[in-house]
Amino acid sequence: MDRHTPKQRKRNMQAVKSAGSKIEKTLGKALWKKGFRYRKNVKTIFGKPDFVLRKYNIVIFCDSEFWHGKDWE
Repeated sequence: MDRHTPKQRKRNMQAVKSAGSKIEKTLGKALWKKGFRYRKNVKTIFGKPDFVLRKYNIVIFCDSEFWHGKDWE
């Protein structure tokens, strides 16, 4: 059973962003500093990966704790 009203749940879910998380920003800065050039959130690739390194045919997905739980093993 949900502890929130439908209105509260809607407000909470609207606050969750699909791009620009802390882990994405950190990884993006590290990749750029190492000389890797990438595209972000490419909609034309299935799954909409967070980073696409076309030169190397690599995609990167960054999953945060919100969706997968911090204590997951």
